[in-house]
Amino acid sequence: MKTRERILYKSLELFNELGEPNVTTLLISDELEISPGNLYYHFKSKSDILINLFAWYENEMGALLEVPDGILDIEDQWFFLHLIFETIAKYRFIYNDVVHLIKQHESIRVRFNRIVKKKQHASLKILKSLKKEERLNATDDEIEALCENIVQTATFWLSYSVLSDAQLPDDSLARGVYQVISLVAPFLGKEQRDQLNELKTAYL
Repeated sequence: MKTRERILYKSLELFNELGEPNVTTLLISDELEISPGNLYYHFKSKSDILINLFAWYENEMGALLEVPDGILDIEDQWFFLHLIFETIAKYRFIYNDVVHLIKQHESIRVRFNRIVKKKQHASLKILKSLKKEERLNATDDEIEALCENIVQTATFWLSYSVLSDAQLPDDSLARGVYQVISLVAPFLGKEQRDQLNELKTAYL
């Protein structure tokens, strides 16, 4: 692995473990056993590292949010949401310090807002597809509210998990997925709700 990539992977690890504000370029170079000068050869500052990591996150999350046309059944939705939550966990430093990040970096604020809108669009597409196929019984206003609640829950689930358990539980991702689908459950038919309960039993 090239030095530039090693710096990014180590920075991601440290940002997730310690929080981005608590990590310095000196710590990163010490952990990698390279000189600060070597690090600065590849990245001008910690902000430069941060922007590159955010680009990784942006590409991965953006690709996931390109929801295909057609109906996603409950099991497909569970898998789709689990991939979303895995990506959030992979770049959890962004979600843990999102207010700090968007205040300090205007470009990240704009780009993170774009991701939030993509989450809303993906949720809306899935819910409207379910309604069209008469698998979801909800008004347009209820669907709009559901989309907001889904995005809020997904965005802040890791922070909630840490606050409520003082650590990140092993089953936090699966519980987050279940929590999101549970928001939709009251509007689903009996068959879909039964399938959701089966998935809960299997994964939680």
